[in-house]
Amino acid sequence: MKTYRIPHTDLTVSRLAYGCMKIGGSWNHSTATADTQSRAQAVVEAALESGINFFDHADIYTCGKSETVFGHILKATPGLRDRIVLQSKVGIRFASDAYLSGEPSRYDFSAAHIIRSTEAILRRLQTSHLDLLLLHRPDPLVEPAEVAQAFDELQSSGKVRHFGVSNHTPAQIELLRQHLRQPIVINQLEFSLAQPALVSEGIHANQTGAGNALATGILDYCRLNKIFVQAWSPIGGGKLLRPATDATETNPLHPAAALVASLAAAKNTTPEAILLAWILRHPAGIQPIIGTTQADRVRASVQADDVTLTREEWYALLAAASGKKVP
Repeated sequence: MKTYRIPHTDLTVSRLAYGCMKIGGSWNHSTATADTQSRAQAVVEAALESGINFFDHADIYTCGKSETVFGHILKATPGLRDRIVLQSKVGIRFASDAYLSGEPSRYDFSAAHIIRSTEAILRRLQTSHLDLLLLHRPDPLVEPAEVAQAFDELQSSGKVRHFGVSNHTPAQIELLRQHLRQPIVINQLEFSLAQPALVSEGIHANQTGAGNALATGILDYCRLNKIFVQAWSPIGGGKLLRPATDATETNPLHPAAALVASLAAAKNTTPEAILLAWILRHPAGIQPIIGTTQADRVRASVQADDVTLTREEWYALLAAASGKKVP
């Protein structure tokens, strides 16, 4: 698989990443079953065999079980940790977390929470360090100096090598950057043909009634500042994987799904590959994070590495998904 180099780091990563959100099974505090562990092993092996070397986690995924399951895989596979890039995210707190004592769920970028959550991540993953730690979703009550304190402690102790954010706007990143000694090297954002706002906002920014006040320029900002962009939910929840099968089935994305299917057939590839190739075609060098728990879907997805869409095909897909012509 072709690779990207993450700016401001020495990390070379596969163009596709594997997102481990679902590998822990159910979203509760029960222990992962042997069957869950076996299925996780199979899909991680499929990702590795397909050339994926980047694995994305978050402390909240299946209430920590996804990291625990992955930690068992690392422990059982000598040398694997040195062959992969490992990322996790912190900042979302559930009301069910033991130390909250029944308080409501919320975001928390306090130094204590960031450090405590990261140390718990390392224990679950059974590793000494993360290559990358991201702040998961913006905390309106953020004190940037506390984030800086946590990052300094985690880096100086060797527990985290590099830092980034997820779902952050340019202004939110700038606020953090004023206090951090470390560069923000990643912004993980929702992006797919079903959710194309990162690119469509720029096209429609000067169009009457197009919601131009909401345009944030996140993608351009990241490119200008050499912040690596990752796309979560790059398949768009599967809404574009197949056209509607009959007149009674309602699918507003049917025209786009039909075009995806047509292009997949013409290029002798899979619908997953077309959807991911649409993201990979963008010159920003965006890394899609696939999250299927099925090995065959992983293999269907990595075919995107060999698919190149023309400019005409890229715009045709965008127009079909939006339901209107590109202005």
